[in-house]
Amino acid sequence: MTTTASLSVCIIGAGSSGMAAAKALAARGVAFEGFEIGSDIGGMWRYENDNGLSSAYRSLHIDTSRGNLGYPDHPIPSTYPDFLSHEEVLEWLESYAQRFDLKRHFRFGCKVEQVAPADDGSWCVRLADGSERRFRAVIVANGHLWDPRVASFAGRFDGEQLHAHHYRTAAPFAGQNVLVVGIGNSAVDIAVDVCKSARRTFLSTRRSAWIMPKYIMGIPVDRWSGFFARKLHLPTPVSRTLVRWLAVLAVGDQRRFGVPRPQHAIWREHTTLSQELLPYCGHGWIRMKPNVQELRGTQVAFDDGSVETIDAIILATGYRTSFPFLDPQLFQVNEDIPALYRRMAPPQLPGLYFLGLVQPVGPTIPLVEVQSRWLSALLGGAMHLPPAATQSREIDRHAQGVRARYVGTARYALEVDARSYARQLLQDMQRGEASV
Repeated sequence: MTTTASLSVCIIGAGSSGMAAAKALAARGVAFEGFEIGSDIGGMWRYENDNGLSSAYRSLHIDTSRGNLGYPDHPIPSTYPDFLSHEEVLEWLESYAQRFDLKRHFRFGCKVEQVAPADDGSWCVRLADGSERRFRAVIVANGHLWDPRVASFAGRFDGEQLHAHHYRTAAPFAGQNVLVVGIGNSAVDIAVDVCKSARRTFLSTRRSAWIMPKYIMGIPVDRWSGFFARKLHLPTPVSRTLVRWLAVLAVGDQRRFGVPRPQHAIWREHTTLSQELLPYCGHGWIRMKPNVQELRGTQVAFDDGSVETIDAIILATGYRTSFPFLDPQLFQVNEDIPALYRRMAPPQLPGLYFLGLVQPVGPTIPLVEVQSRWLSALLGGAMHLPPAATQSREIDRHAQGVRARYVGTARYALEVDARSYARQLLQDMQRGEASV
């Protein structure tokens, strides 16, 4: 008879998080099997991925510079540019999978239909072909940037309206009046992409954002942040404020270009990185607008009383965190801060773990690698979790910190400070025991 302890571990998803989990489990000798709905690895970084879930557009480049992006044991070679395209990120991920022989652990073209707890403490995974498998643990690594959150506005719009998830190139919008809603990195990238061939391009934002260039004095902006944080040991709010002043010296006050300054401090949000937005606004190629008040057929009215004729609206309004294979009564996020110990483990569901369900101030990929090693230590028996009550106290403390520090919107529900969070996980592994 098969005991729960003798069962292997399941990984759902073969993107950058799934690859990191596979490598960490294999290194510790933990038996596992992975499932990926698409035909190959890469997740969102595989442009036009046949899993239907990638949000990558043709001009997409990552916002973390090369030196800060890679896994510790597989850095990105200096032959790559400072900021990699989606093709280059995928190429690097493929070299990682090949180096550590990770693909053989995954079944591709294999959709997970349901994940549910069994009475004996194991987890039952049902696949699309109707087969079922039992695992001692399940690592959910399906990503959180694929299920569009669509804004709702009063009125009716007669033109084309799509979410940024479905945007690929600017070609369909040539010669049109285009409104992009949002001011995150995707919104700004798309507005810059579209404005070169559109008749007029507008960018609408409710509360604006701090706009930072990708380079300051020829150096990637995250290297400046790293210098202040790691070399000078300054706390994140101080280091980010210093970088903001450097940016003002380098490019000027963003209000000079028509981009409002947000009311909150820069360390309370994710900055928007763009080397091109401010110059394009300065040239009039992109025109800033406040929040949409009402849709009027072929026109859009804004909160400042202005009205513009619009042919197409692109909603860069973020994503919902979804797990279609989990019963919502079992676990769901609901736009709020997830109740996960160390951002990975739901206390009342032992054996279920979420990987990459974070939105860090700092690079995501190396942080997920630390998460993966933490999970492999736990599943390999080198570390154990505290009681559920202790886990719940840690969750509450984290939630209070997020609400006190960051802007109170759904966008920041997954927020962590990469530096302090990674330190926390590493200390857990060193002690062999996670705590509050």
